[in-house]
Amino acid sequence: MKRWKSLLHRFLFPGPAVVLLSVPVGFGLLAYAFLFAGEDSPVAYLSYVLSAYSLTVVCAALIKVVPQGRAWLLRNPLVHRYLSDVPFQLRVSLYGSLLVNLLYALMNAWSGLFYRSPWFGSLAAYYICLSVMRFSLVRYAHRHGFGENHEAEWRRYRLCGIVLIVMNLALAGVVILVLHRGGGFSYGGSLIYAMALYTFYITISSVVHVVRYRRYNSPVMSAAKRINLVAALVSMLSLETAMLTRFGSSEDAPYFRPLMTASTGGAVCLIVVVMGISMTVHANRQLKSAKS
Repeated sequence: MKRWKSLLHRFLFPGPAVVLLSVPVGFGLLAYAFLFAGEDSPVAYLSYVLSAYSLTVVCAALIKVVPQGRAWLLRNPLVHRYLSDVPFQLRVSLYGSLLVNLLYALMNAWSGLFYRSPWFGSLAAYYICLSVMRFSLVRYAHRHGFGENHEAEWRRYRLCGIVLIVMNLALAGVVILVLHRGGGFSYGGSLIYAMALYTFYITISSVVHVVRYRRYNSPVMSAAKRINLVAALVSMLSLETAMLTRFGSSEDAPYFRPLMTASTGGAVCLIVVVMGISMTVHANRQLKSAKS
């Protein structure tokens, strides 16, 4: 039994040299099989086996290296502080979200100027407003921290809800214009795939953060995460419009594109306005209970 375990261990952990060598050899054989030898050749079957083995030993090596890498990273004071200091982790999350939001707003502004598109200009203006809201939350967190003055935090939470309700009118206007004029967002080249990757990332991360940071009892942080969720929803709407413009055909299904745009746009606007109203009402209740 020990012998079989030893052989299995050697098979899974053959050493750094074999692991590093298996990757280019497996990739080279796959390239040769598909480009020259053919998919049904003996070289192709050999490349499949070697590639599977290479993937196995690489994953096994990563499993063994990750704990060592984590221990090495924890030696860094900033990494250790980020993993152990919750307020510092929250501030880093706020700064990161603000930076990503600003970059996305600038990219849409550049796209609006380059393509002379009013849709990208309106989207950039919307994200700039979200960035201003984030900046006010970041500034407050930098000066006062989290959870120190709940009354002040609830006021900012309520203000964010009111601003989201007002901004939702502009968002609804953009959706109506897209439906009325038949225009929309159109990313050139392969930029649409990068935007799709960004959209799915920010959507998943915003949902995870809303749940994750809820337990820290900070209205400022909760407001920031809801702004993240709104940004993700609007990004999903613009991505859907761009994909319908890029890959859809009005001749095959003339009513499909406006129906999808109207459905998604209406759902996003409804979610945003309900979120803004709930934030405002909840903040008012908390402020009244604090005074009483």
